[in-house]
This record gives sequence, C-alpha cells and structure tokens, in this order.
Amino acid sequence: MMKVFVPTLMLLPTIWLVPNKWLWPTTLCQSLIIATSALLWFNQSCETGWTCINSYLGTDPLSTPLLVLTCWLLPLMILASQQHTSTEPINRQRMYLSLLTSLQVFLILAFSATELMLFYVMFEATLIPTLIIITRWGNQTERLNAGIYFLFYTLAGSLPLLVALAILHTNAGSLSLLMMQYTAPLPLHTSADKLWWAACLIAFLVKMPLYGAHLWLPKAHVEAPVAGSMVLAAVLLKLGGYGMIRMLTMIEPLTKELSYPFIVLALWGVVMTGSTCLRQTDLKSLIAYSSVSHMGLVVGGILIQSPWGVTGALILMIAHGLTSSALFCLANTNYERIHSRTMLLARGLQMALPLMATWWFISTLANLALPPLPNLMGEIMIITSLFSWSYWTLILTGAGTLITASYSLYMFLMTQRGPLPAHIIMLEPSHTREHLIMTLHLLPLILLIIKPELIWGWT
Repeated sequence: MMKVFVPTLMLLPTIWLVPNKWLWPTTLCQSLIIATSALLWFNQSCETGWTCINSYLGTDPLSTPLLVLTCWLLPLMILASQQHTSTEPINRQRMYLSLLTSLQVFLILAFSATELMLFYVMFEATLIPTLIIITRWGNQTERLNAGIYFLFYTLAGSLPLLVALAILHTNAGSLSLLMMQYTAPLPLHTSADKLWWAACLIAFLVKMPLYGAHLWLPKAHVEAPVAGSMVLAAVLLKLGGYGMIRMLTMIEPLTKELSYPFIVLALWGVVMTGSTCLRQTDLKSLIAYSSVSHMGLVVGGILIQSPWGVTGALILMIAHGLTSSALFCLANTNYERIHSRTMLLARGLQMALPLMATWWFISTLANLALPPLPNLMGEIMIITSLFSWSYWTLILTGAGTLITASYSLYMFLMTQRGPLPAHIIMLEPSHTREHLIMTLHLLPLILLIIKPELIWGWT
C-alpha cells in the first residue's frame, strides 16, 4: 500500500521542483511507475480478504479494482491534458498537475479507508480539487454555474450522511469496517430508523447519480476540461457505488422494504437518460447522460443485495470507468481540432482521421456492451439478478439495452460517417500521444476478458 501511496505524495514536490522543460515527461513517468506498481494489489487481496497496513487503511477484493483504476487514470489524465494546457504559464501547469495528484491521494485514502469517518472525510475532500479544476480550467462561460451545481448537490446529499454516521457510532460503538461484521445487527423499527436509512444512502445516490438527482452531472462534464471529465466519469461516480456496497451491509434489515422506490427510479432513469441521449447535439453531454444510464443499472444491481447483483455492479463500474474515460478523450481530440462539441459540425471524420475512427468504433462497441467485453458481463449479471428478483424489471432493462445500442451507434455515425463538411479545411493529424492514451484505455478492457476474476470482488 505504502509503495503506491508515498510515491503519489512525492509527486507533489516533483511537480514544483522539476525544471520547466522536464515537467510533463517526469510527472508522466513517475505516475506510470505508480500505476504499474499498483497492479501488485491484485496479487495480494484475492486470497486473504482484508489486507491491512494499519487499523485505518487496508484493501480487500472490493476496493482493489477501484484503487488500481484510480492509479491507472492519473498518467492518462496527464497525457490527455498536455495539449490544451501548453499555452498556459508554467506555474498554472504545475498547479493543474498538483490538483490531479491531490485528487488521486484523496481517492486512494477513500477507497482504502477501513474507518467510515475517514472514508466520509476523503469522500468530501475530493470535491475541492474537482471544483477548482472545473471552475478554473473549464471550457465555457457556464463553468462557475456547473461548479456551484456540483458543489451544492454533493454537499446537500452528504450532510445527512455525516449525521447518520454519528448516530451509528453512538449505537454501535465503532465505525471500523473490520469490527462492524462482528457487532450485533441494529434493531431498526421506527420511522426515525427509516429516515436514518435514507440519510445513509442519499449521499451515494446523488454521487452515482440516481435519476432525479443527476442534473449536476451533465453540467459538470460539459464544462470540465478533459482531465476533469475523465476523473469524474471513471472514478468519482464509482465512489457512490463503493459507499453503497459498504453501507448496505450495516443497514441490512431495512433495505428489503425501503429500496423499491430507488430501484424503480434507477431503472426508469436507464430508459429516460438513454432517450435523452438520442436527441443530444452536444457530444460531451451525450457521453455524460450515457454515464447516468449505466450507473442506473449499477444502483439497481447493488440495491437488490444478491451476490450476482453486487458483482455485476463492480464489473460494470470498472468497465464503464475505462470506456467512458476513453470516450471523453476522443471527444477532446475532436474538440482540439474543430473547437466545437456540436456533432453536426464535425461529421465524416473517418475520411480525414481513419485510425482515430477505429478507436471511436472500439469505444462505441464497448459502450453498447459488445460480447465478450467486461461491460457485457457486468450488464448480464445485473439484468439476470434483477430478473430473478422481479420479472417486470426485464421491460425496463431490455428497453434500456436497446436504447443504449441506438444512441451509441447514433454517436458513431454522426461523428465519423458521411462526407466531410465544407468548413473543415485543415485538420491537424492525430498524434502518437493520442493513440497511446486510447491504447492504455482499451488494452486493460480487452485484457480483462482473459482474467475477469480480478474485478469480481469475490474472495
């Protein structure tokens, strides 16, 4: 654990002390070494359950894939951001890299925390760097508005969680995940207990986000720079799912009764946000709404509390993290060339950039869950467990799958096929850097087909 955490902390002095011309190569190399060494976590936790380094930090098969995904994403964000920050003063570039690194530090602490209060503090701490990245380096004039939406939605959802954790600590005597499994189940009967159940989950449902509390997400994605969009889609949404899986074991008796409206809302959201995607004109907005749709399936899988549902949710979270991050990178490569996110203005790019069109094609197929990619495995497991819970869920999940395929193909055809528009006179060729980013996104996704038990979450 410390082999990854200490070098990540040491990235901060590296960023501020390294000479200007070596800033990006040095940071990239160090973060790549950290990401590679993080793969060793897979080796530890599969056999023994919890692997603890002290009484507050530890990894287990649930947190390990999310930790590795967090570390894997930092070098990719650095690679993707190099072009659009190159015109800025060097101190701002250093500040940008420092914020990305501090975000990774908070996320590592959040995913490896065995104490729920530490998890809560780190869950909230990730707000600060993300907010600064969106409001300072965002693309458009609406970025302050997007930052305010992001901040207040998350804060309003997570303040009841703080109260709920304080009550849990008073009743159970400890907030340690290592101890909780040995404490007696809480007697939850009154209306106040039901409010407490909702307070425990509402922060994570807003973070996921659940349909109805999702309005902050498209705004934040559209306004954020490419690294902000990548980390939001790939890791920050997964904090919500991870927190739900951890909390539901403690509030178990009430989940059977109270989870119905949330499951219905999540599955209805899969259909509704998918339908919204079908009429989007903005490329980043379409990818953001597709994230809400996929996370709706994850919420459904977690809330029905079956082993298949939770496993499918974890697999889909990891697969969606890599896929949506890749799609945001591709949207950014388009934006850097055409300076517009409107899909109608950037048609027929397959004619100009055929290799980039290949990456678009693979990412789109991953987004619509092509077999045998992990995306399909996660969706099949969630849909099967939902179907065994209630036959009626098949109507919503089936419609959601059909709509997902429709908007994914619509996105590919709108951006890549057809003749080049007359206003596109000169296009910059695709760079090796961009192909490297896409390879590092899609190669892990393809390799997980060979050994999917790494992200099953079963000991």
